[in-house]
Amino acid sequence: MKFIKWLLALMVTLILLVTVYLTVFFDPNDFKPEIVDAVKKQTGRELVITDDLSWTFFPVIGINLGGVSLSNPEGFTPKAMLEVKKAVAEVALMPLFSQKIEIAELSLDGATINLVTRKNGTSSFDGLSGDNSPKTASPAAAESSSNAKLNDINIGGISITNTQINMIDEANKQTQVFTLSSFTLGEFSLDKFAPIAFEFSATMPDMTISSEAKGELKLSRDFKQLVINGLKIDTVVEGESIPNKKLETSVSLATQIALDKQQLSVDIAQLTAASITAAGKVGVNYGTKIPQINADFQVGDIDLDTLLPKTEATATAEQAPAANPQAVEPDLSALKQLDVKLKLTVKSIKVANLSTQNWLMDVGIKNGVLDLTKLNADLYQGQLLVSAQVDARQAVASYQFDKKVTGVQIRPLLKDAADVDLLAGTANFDVKGKGKSLIPEQLKKNLLANGHFDINDGALYGVNIPQMIRSAQAKLKGDLSPETKAERKTDFSSLTGSFSLDNGVATNPDLALSSPLLRLDGKGTANLLTEALDYRLTASLVNSLKGQGGSDKDALAGVDIPLAITGTFQKPEYALDTKALLNNQLKEETDKAKEKLKDSLLKKLGGF
Repeated sequence: MKFIKWLLALMVTLILLVTVYLTVFFDPNDFKPEIVDAVKKQTGRELVITDDLSWTFFPVIGINLGGVSLSNPEGFTPKAMLEVKKAVAEVALMPLFSQKIEIAELSLDGATINLVTRKNGTSSFDGLSGDNSPKTASPAAAESSSNAKLNDINIGGISITNTQINMIDEANKQTQVFTLSSFTLGEFSLDKFAPIAFEFSATMPDMTISSEAKGELKLSRDFKQLVINGLKIDTVVEGESIPNKKLETSVSLATQIALDKQQLSVDIAQLTAASITAAGKVGVNYGTKIPQINADFQVGDIDLDTLLPKTEATATAEQAPAANPQAVEPDLSALKQLDVKLKLTVKSIKVANLSTQNWLMDVGIKNGVLDLTKLNADLYQGQLLVSAQVDARQAVASYQFDKKVTGVQIRPLLKDAADVDLLAGTANFDVKGKGKSLIPEQLKKNLLANGHFDINDGALYGVNIPQMIRSAQAKLKGDLSPETKAERKTDFSSLTGSFSLDNGVATNPDLALSSPLLRLDGKGTANLLTEALDYRLTASLVNSLKGQGGSDKDALAGVDIPLAITGTFQKPEYALDTKALLNNQLKEETDKAKEKLKDSLLKKLGGF
């Protein structure tokens, strides 16, 4: 026991002697010129320490410094790359002998970092690495490092305040300012949760961001796992390019990081952005060359029309410039650096006044290929089924898709999507296609597709074909009285056809319409680039128009009547070929005259 007491007394005495020596005979300020010279030789920069360095001793050992600045390369503005008003680092002395770290205080206040990129490409980082090449640690040093283990870490607190980073781009004449108003970590020990909080803001040319967060974190004693719980981050983004010029977001999450396995998992309890709410999970394996990401999100109602007001969207569409012939392909090279699997469900999506519900989507991205393996959604009392692939391994991306629409009410769909009141009925539609280039105009030209459609129990709006036929028939008989006004609609029981798409033109060779009154067959084209329509159809009456204002037996029953549809998607034009009608009428009268003549001759010949 006496030996232990004497040993402890000797250690305390040595510590006191070292403290007295450092305080009386050793002044850290004596080394300031040497530190400044060393920095100058290593980086070519000027290091300035205006305030005196001061020691702190038992029960903690530490150093206080302030008024520190490191210059930017010569000729840069601002001259200082780094400025620090005050920094304090204090470590408890005695626990160090037991391989324990007890930090009484770590604080940094008033740090300013100016990072400049000049027009010639030089930056504030040039020359900081010095001339020393990286050195490989010796096996002995590596072994020593691997064997060195800390038994414990205790931190009284960490505080970083009033830290600002200015990113100055002289070529683009832009400055971005990032400010960390405060970052605090409360009393921290291994295997115990410690409170954490920060306040952050950023000012960029086109927007400003402000964010604040609170939560707690825990580091395992074996340094293999870091856990962050109850982290709530509130952010406000403002700018002219932001929907409605302001976007508020809030997220509550918990994170676990397996440091030894290099895996991260995030459980997002709630995410809100404007009126959108979501929840989900994200898993990341960052130990591979390309991080592997798995995500599963559940999203509520999304009304994109509220994020982009209709008046602004319309104005933008009206003022949109013509396609730029020099347009370039979008750069999708980033897809090569992704390994992502995403499962997404959305309660409803409304965009451009088009409403859909119950989205279910599975997406994968790997080796530069995006696979949409499944996309299902409810669409106007029907269903949308899509699978698609985008291959971005080449400079010009290629794509292919398979799309099916079943049981959809086509009239409200066309009305909401394109403000086109053309068709009504229950529609089924399927199309497969492929192509190259994602430039809008090239996409239309290069798309190759084939499909089929059928619409049942519907109507063709904008034209009343029975009324057109009745009116033309009356005029041929000399009746020039005004036409009877009737609804411009042609009902049908079915409308079917197939189509192919090539060079921006959809060709429909077998359009067929059936109704109790008439049959209509024909073919035509629809130009996706100009939106021009060019259809040649043949209508034939299969029943009396009595119900439509006609006689018991129509003179045109069974006669082929040619029709034409021209104009555009927005303003289709319908025309009846009256010349053909006249020819048919003359032919009918001629046939009647022939029959009368035949009957007369037979009578004269005695009935033979």
